[in-house]
Amino acid sequence: MNEDGKTLDVITIGRSSVDLYGAQVGGRLEDMRAFSKYIGGSPTNIAAGAARLGLTSALITRVGDEHMGRFIREQLESEGVDTRGVVTDPERLTALVLLGIRDHEQFPLIFYRENCADMALCEADIDPGFIAEARCVTATGTHLSHPRTEAAVLKALNLARDSGARTALDIDYRPNLWGLAGHDAGESRFIASDRVTARLQSTLHLFDLIVGTEEEFHIAGGTTDTLAALRAVRAVSGATLVCKRGPMGAVAFTGDIPDTLDAGVSGPGFPIEVFNVLGAGDGFMSGLLRGWLKGEPWETALTYANACGALAVSRHGCAPAYPSWEELRFFLERGVRTPALRHDAELEQIHWSTNRKGDWSTMRVFAFDHRKQLEDLARDAGAEATRIPLFKALCLEAARRVQDGRPGYGILCDGRLGETALHAAAGTGLWVGRPVEDPGSRPLALEIGPDFGSELAEWPAGQVVKVLCFYHPDDAPELKTRQEEIIVRLARAARANGLEFLLEVIPSKVGAVDETTTADIIQRFYDLGVYPDWWKLEPSANARAWERTCQAIARNDPHVRGIVVLGLDAAMEDLEASFAIAAGFDLVKGFAVGRTIFAGPARRWFAGEIDDATAVAEMADVFARLCAIWDAARARGGQIAGNPAGKQGLAV
Repeated sequence: MNEDGKTLDVITIGRSSVDLYGAQVGGRLEDMRAFSKYIGGSPTNIAAGAARLGLTSALITRVGDEHMGRFIREQLESEGVDTRGVVTDPERLTALVLLGIRDHEQFPLIFYRENCADMALCEADIDPGFIAEARCVTATGTHLSHPRTEAAVLKALNLARDSGARTALDIDYRPNLWGLAGHDAGESRFIASDRVTARLQSTLHLFDLIVGTEEEFHIAGGTTDTLAALRAVRAVSGATLVCKRGPMGAVAFTGDIPDTLDAGVSGPGFPIEVFNVLGAGDGFMSGLLRGWLKGEPWETALTYANACGALAVSRHGCAPAYPSWEELRFFLERGVRTPALRHDAELEQIHWSTNRKGDWSTMRVFAFDHRKQLEDLARDAGAEATRIPLFKALCLEAARRVQDGRPGYGILCDGRLGETALHAAAGTGLWVGRPVEDPGSRPLALEIGPDFGSELAEWPAGQVVKVLCFYHPDDAPELKTRQEEIIVRLARAARANGLEFLLEVIPSKVGAVDETTTADIIQRFYDLGVYPDWWKLEPSANARAWERTCQAIARNDPHVRGIVVLGLDAAMEDLEASFAIAAGFDLVKGFAVGRTIFAGPARRWFAGEIDDATAVAEMADVFARLCAIWDAARARGGQIAGNPAGKQGLAV
């Protein structure tokens, strides 16, 4: 809650769509072979961008009662945006936009907005109590184009002013959306119109901040002379006017409009390569709101805005390109290393790791991704291998029974023998890891490939690429190089497909280990440029080994998801002892245990000694016990000698 008692920094209101971005660069929309799916629409983008920068944001809009509407809602919630103002329209479809990157100058787009859900927004959708929670209400121009949506926006603005909130307008002028251009002219940015100018000028007095490009101030002011247009806006509004000037940055005017644009307040620009202009203005607005609502000087607010715009134009997509607050601070402190920011590995790692979705601070994972072990169990019991997928479905049922809809639970399941269970796990709230290694292979070989990226492109969003490598620092150079090359390629393929990556290493199976072995392996992979989202590591009774391991990870990647402890078919009492040590380290988020849970029931189920229900019940019982043991160990903070709970004392 803010000092003024308001719980929200900003509510945005207006367009909400699904952006389908052409995945190929340098061709016409006609030539696109595939599209990436993102949230879109100026106020939707701004709400997401503001949330990434640490503001409490919310959105008022409408979406359809279908898959795309649910996608928008889920994506907003994953970004931390309050969706109480997102109304589900049972009669209309969610808006769509098709976009592409033709070259450095052309960015074609087609709006699919005929009777779309967000244009049905009406006064009844504006809740006075909700508006009263906000320090600021931000509107965008499109929803002033229709009497129904304009009435909703005006109601929200007047309620905001009555409650003492600030108001802002991103002019966001799209002639196509005002009925001034055809369907094939979505890229058009300016067409003069007395009607649009009059409509905008009738509302400008309601705002404390008005933001637009020079062309957008031309439509708001009714003239293509930028200074004259700004003066025309000033004549009807006392708002601070922020004029975006492309590569020349932006300038703010808090009072009378001077004789030159350069006489306004400005922040530094950034010499970067423009890759994609679409959505850059929404990123700019997010940064500007961060500075304005946090009480920063206009020079600072404009610096935030220019930096956010620079980061946005350097990447594919709109909202996914916007920086986190950590990333923005890093960028401003370090500066531009290469004009093509999307090729800046250090910056891109921070962008990736600080914008991941989902809270996985606790990991209770039932691992039944085993292939060879289950094939052996089935063969020994005289059962057909075709029964293995059925058993894996029972494993999923056991995991879901323990999960019971709660967060912090997951599974490891393969796609070769566990495809049915893997598909059924989608949308359940479970964390899902999926292995790619050929079981037991050394040197490492994969079940996917040889083109890793193409196969990973078929995986659903949210699945985690897991690979087990039997790797040891003392391996022969040729073996080490061969395995490292595969891991590097796989990590890059996972990242290129937007999938998180889990690296499991088990050095004890191939050589002697001491308290430095795992830490040395971890450092080696970071030196190779591999930044796993997750590490899966074998248990250890050596607290010093855990400390060195955690130091190595934290030193290289402070934003890592964390570590999960594997089970190695250990007895329950051995796992309890290992959990007691591991739980004392914050980087260890939980466990991923398999055979301890399923081996006994699997053996008897394949032999026909127990039925499905009994197998599920037995596995759920053991999994639940392991979860309770882990939770208790975490609550105690571990039992590390000389290391009080919650105080790891790691030198990072």
